[in-house]
Amino acid sequence: MRGRQPPRCSPPGGRRRSCPGRTAALAVLYRFNRAALINVGFLESSNSTDYIAMHDVDLLPLNEELDYGFPEAGPFHVASPELHPIYHYKTYVGGILLLSKQHYQLCNGMSNRFWGWGREDDEFYRRIKRAGLQLFRPSGITTGYKTFHHLHDPAWRKRDQKRIAAQKQEQFKVDREGGLNTVKYRVDARTALSVGGAPCTVLNIMLDCDKAATPWCTLG
Repeated sequence: MRGRQPPRCSPPGGRRRSCPGRTAALAVLYRFNRAALINVGFLESSNSTDYIAMHDVDLLPLNEELDYGFPEAGPFHVASPELHPIYHYKTYVGGILLLSKQHYQLCNGMSNRFWGWGREDDEFYRRIKRAGLQLFRPSGITTGYKTFHHLHDPAWRKRDQKRIAAQKQEQFKVDREGGLNTVKYRVDARTALSVGGAPCTVLNIMLDCDKAATPWCTLG
């Protein structure tokens, strides 16, 4: 897989991969919840896929030497702190992360408690460690912080960084109970697309929120 463009959802032939971060969308009833949507993408992905790509849509890889192949040994963090243009702390696992479906299940997916922007990746790092998995990152990439192009424009689309009620304190806690086993949602629509000749399904997802547990899921 080395030297190829980023993976497309369920390409023909070879290993089968799922791209939940790119194929799930959220209606405006609640605040954005990236982690819950990734959980949904995992659950809705075909049994013929054997790994997932958690890929931020605003992070474009520029180096064709980046490896998007099957992460057999353990989670593979493509957008490592040594390469990401913004985030450089050692425990960062956001941006682009590849996991086998088996390893994602070992982590019980991601926590569904993170409504709004940020912190879900930091909590997921702790899940990876708690599951006893080793984290791998690229080697031999010489382009440093120019390896990716970050497209997010805060003037055009502001991030929802508000912390409501007890959210400020809760965001630093480890969620030991929730994840794949607790995400609640319904599929509102499915749209079949072809991206570069590869089949892709876009899901419109309606997430549910337990307002007693996470009252910060709404801004009201």
